[in-house]
Amino acid sequence: MKISALALTLAAAFAVNAHADATVVNGPMSFTPIAASAYGMDADPGIAATPWMIPEGYVQSIVSDETGLDIYVANDWHDMLTVNETGKDAGRYLYRTHEVRGGAIGNDGNSARNDGGSGGAVSVVDLKTGVAKEVAGRADWEALDGIVWTPWRTVLFAEEVGTAARPDPDAPQAQAGLLYELKLDKHDSMSAESVTVRPMLGALAHEGIEIDAEGNVYVIDEDRKGSIYKFVPAAYGDLSSGQLYALKVAGGGKTGAAEWVALDMTQAQIKAHAAATAVGAAEYCRPEDLERIDRTLYVALTCEDVDSPANISGKGAVMAVELGDKPMVRYVVSAGKNVPIEDQAAGITGFKGPDNLANGPDGKLWIIEDNAFSDIWVYDPRSKDTNGDGYKDGVHLFASLKDKPAEGSGIYFGKDPHTLYVNVQHSGTGNDKTMAITRQHQGNK
Repeated sequence: MKISALALTLAAAFAVNAHADATVVNGPMSFTPIAASAYGMDADPGIAATPWMIPEGYVQSIVSDETGLDIYVANDWHDMLTVNETGKDAGRYLYRTHEVRGGAIGNDGNSARNDGGSGGAVSVVDLKTGVAKEVAGRADWEALDGIVWTPWRTVLFAEEVGTAARPDPDAPQAQAGLLYELKLDKHDSMSAESVTVRPMLGALAHEGIEIDAEGNVYVIDEDRKGSIYKFVPAAYGDLSSGQLYALKVAGGGKTGAAEWVALDMTQAQIKAHAAATAVGAAEYCRPEDLERIDRTLYVALTCEDVDSPANISGKGAVMAVELGDKPMVRYVVSAGKNVPIEDQAAGITGFKGPDNLANGPDGKLWIIEDNAFSDIWVYDPRSKDTNGDGYKDGVHLFASLKDKPAEGSGIYFGKDPHTLYVNVQHSGTGNDKTMAITRQHQGNK
């Protein structure tokens, strides 16, 4: 009786929060959008094992959690992730950064490790065996966040810190976070051969990292007046030398025709934000993740206000940068434009705080919020703009996190086009985890 009563209560809350979207989203991850965010679902007794509210026809499972790998004293586990995408083991290994923060050494905060040490780490889970282990960790690594697999078979990851408290001994001039390149052991994909700092890619509050077909690397500065950057290496796959550029929009605006403006490389390796400001680079409210789909670079802007450029506490937006000789910049997803404005107090599901992005198996953009009851939205760039407002209509709600204090992060598709990987960090259960959300079909029902 108690279980039945709870189910009825949750169902009633779900109905109140519902918004209308019965569209079937086609593709390898075909789904009918869920009706609403998981408001009030934090009382679900099954939340530890099934933290996501997902569409019918999908199942969720824990890939790895703190019962198998528990590095830190505080509850602040993995953030973004990437699957080994090339070679004979393509799709087998999942690499993750651990975003822990602490001040100067001796004042560790939540960077304190269970082994008595401190500092950030990169871990890996073998999806075939389920074994998880730390690949690399250092006391001077702060708030590791963005991570991506390169075409030349290395892993790039970076620190999301605007003011560095723990200088890197190989780049002591840097006053903000740095980007690192991890080379894996050729005989053991769960071990590191080397880790090299790459200060040429800027001293920044890094998060999103993306690479284009020419080997150029794009990064962001997660500041409320942050910019978008492009690093052009002197030689393909060699990040030890090259030129860093910042995106500048014509007329000092945020959207429209743009160009990549070269930065002072000495200043870029000290504080790239200052170098970008000096050339009049476009500034956005907390750029976070990057995702490239063909020749379009998408940018998650967590607190952007598309109607008030000076506002540094907006609801957020997703921006598109058309790459090439003549870049064009436009907003493509924004609350009140092609997705509802969220109002939790009134039980209205909407879009707020876009954070992580993923390229879906059929070219759709998957977006996850940094927000209470974190939602996963799907944007189809091939959909129509029926009202002619410049925003395409195809934005649909895929999932919502019932674990209210937690944050969904690290959304990612690997080799299986029917499986989405996503992390749950800062969990109210005390157990952060990596989840797989899989579409059931005839072969695996």
